[in-house]
Amino acid sequence: MYKFIIGSLLVFLSCFAEAQSPRMIKWPELEAMLNTKSDTTYVINFWATWCKPCVQELPHFDKLEKTFAGQKIKVILISLDFKRQFETNLKPYLVKNKVVSDVYLIDEPDYDLWIDKVDKSWSGAIPATLILNNTLGTRNFYERDFTLEEINKTVKPLLP
Repeated sequence: MYKFIIGSLLVFLSCFAEAQSPRMIKWPELEAMLNTKSDTTYVINFWATWCKPCVQELPHFDKLEKTFAGQKIKVILISLDFKRQFETNLKPYLVKNKVVSDVYLIDEPDYDLWIDKVDKSWSGAIPATLILNNTLGTRNFYERDFTLEEINKTVKPLLP
């Protein structure tokens, strides 16, 4: 019985170890991410747990860094979930789905103040993805969802 309890505890803890721990950020921190001077290609996906197309494509973004292992790529997931649901929806979703990419919840209630700064063409709909490499001068914005094949084909030519 003792071995069963210890084993169950280890399985339970391993679920938490694999999942990403999100944190809340304000616009200035997101803006700093968007303006990072680095030769890394950043794939920044805007999504929410209540958005069906978002959650369908999320595993594809989580696989990108593995697919292009050894190359300079960083996936960042920006959640547009409601701040009040940070503990009740977002964190449990990430644990349940073992999301490993960096996850941030944007804590800015007036989206109109920052959406145009992400991309002037963005209507505010999600899912939306910004792929950028400031050193190479690439910045591509997509207001749509992706299949795994589509996101791989889109990202590959933008890698340094």
